[in-house]
Amino acid sequence: MPGYRKLGKPTAHRKSMLRNQVTDLFREGRITTTDCRAKEARKLAEKMITLGKRGDLHARRQAMSYLFDEDVVTKLFDEISPKYADRNGGYTRILKLGPRQGDSAEMVFLELV
Repeated sequence: MPGYRKLGKPTAHRKSMLRNQVTDLFREGRITTTDCRAKEARKLAEKMITLGKRGDLHARRQAMSYLFDEDVVTKLFDEISPKYADRNGGYTRILKLGPRQGDSAEMVFLELV
C-alpha cells in the first residue's frame, strides 16, 4: 500500500486540493474538512512548518514552490514557525465534529496547535 490516500481524485486534482488546504490552514489557522483529507493535509502542513523552522533561502524557495500565496509563505516563516522552534513535531491537531448531513462523511477541524 502506498504512503498516501488517493481520496477518489485524479493525481493533479488531489495534489492541488491538498496544496489549497495547506495554504488555507496557514492563512486561517483552522479549516473544516473531512477526516481523510485532514490526515493527508496534516502530513504536508507539518513538512512546511519544518521547512519554516530551517529558515534558510532554499527552504523558503521550497515552500514557495508548494504554497499558492507568497503572503502565506512570509507568515509561515515569520510568525508560525518561530512559535514551534522548541517543538519536535505535532504542530497540528484534528478535532472531530461528527458526520456531515448529506453523506455522513466524518467532519473535523484541522488546526495549528
